[in-house]
Amino acid sequence: MLVTLLNVVWFILGGFLAALLWIVAGVIMAITIVGLPWARSCFVIAGYTAWPFGRELISRKVLTGQDDLGTGALGTIGNVLWFVLAGIWLAISHLCTAVAFAITLIGIPFAWAHLKLAAASLAPVGKTVVTTEEAEEARRRDAVAAVDRYRT
Repeated sequence: MLVTLLNVVWFILGGFLAALLWIVAGVIMAITIVGLPWARSCFVIAGYTAWPFGRELISRKVLTGQDDLGTGALGTIGNVLWFVLAGIWLAISHLCTAVAFAITLIGIPFAWAHLKLAAASLAPVGKTVVTTEEAEEARRRDAVAAVDRYRT
């Protein structure tokens, strides 16, 4: 119930606009053809930006246990290019907005959401959005698999 209330207030107080800007960025990336890997990431983050509470951005490798095109070496190169061209500026804008929200006590949950979005802005390729519970379970499975690899 609280998550839904936070998401509705967030959406009204700027989440809609921020998500719309991510969608515009995704469309621009898709039009350029070379930007297709970033376009997918923009659309994923647009949904996350519209409704951030109760959801997390997580690596697809951690979620599925397997590498894919976005989680391997090409994903790393894509994230480096993204960081230089757009990521740093998006992160700075989210950080500034987080500071503005954090000044008021009531804005602290929104400041936290902007900090999560700032982190998402830095390296979005190879990531997906899942519920908080799914993210915790995926991280637990990933940790168990890592321990099993060390044991063998």
